[in-house]
Amino acid sequence: MLRVSSMESCYGRIKALKGISLEVRRGETVALVGANGAGKTTFLRTLSGVQPMSAGSIHFDGEDISRLRSDMRMRRGICQSPEGRQVFGPLSIDDNLRLGAYTQPKHQVEGDLEKVFAMFPILKEKRKLPAGTLSGGQQQMLAIGRALMGRPKMLLLDEPSMGLAPLLVEEVFNVVKTLKAQGMTILLVEQNAFAALAIADRGYVLETGNVTLTGTGQELISNEQVRAAYLGM
Repeated sequence: MLRVSSMESCYGRIKALKGISLEVRRGETVALVGANGAGKTTFLRTLSGVQPMSAGSIHFDGEDISRLRSDMRMRRGICQSPEGRQVFGPLSIDDNLRLGAYTQPKHQVEGDLEKVFAMFPILKEKRKLPAGTLSGGQQQMLAIGRALMGRPKMLLLDEPSMGLAPLLVEEVFNVVKTLKAQGMTILLVEQNAFAALAIADRGYVLETGNVTLTGTGQELISNEQVRAAYLGM
């Protein structure tokens, strides 16, 4: 479904991504793990078109989207739940979710809302409240729900467990498992390497803008280098 070849991206003179190549197959959950500053978020931002790409190519669902604007990529089915949740605080939960569906035909929005509410009952309960009144965990649910409203062919999750208490981290990963079981194609960027690799079909390890290791989730969990560097073992 996704094939990225030799992707490079820069912040001024600093090359943040140094020729990354990876692929995601339909229905797969792929984890991208690495330390802070490895380029994980830059990769997702470049993939969704928010950050400019200076070299390389992106093929999605059989089409070269390397030069498409970010809104056109979203219309193709690449929907992102961004790092730090980025919900619209003053707007209601309901309106935040509807914004996620702005590219979708109006007649299907109500049905999609009900699906998100079935997955996150707390959002239905509070749907009229400003999103800024939600806890961190609830805002994460809202950010994922908003991305799902775009009917993604591929869901990009950027650090969904960041800043959450351990119980909530488990809850968020249960949501990812549910989506995976439904056949959703997921690209997961996560500092919690163990949790991410445990549910991933395959994983890539990123170090200072390069892919240094790749394998199945289980292979990477049992790899000595990965265990020492990212799993604290």
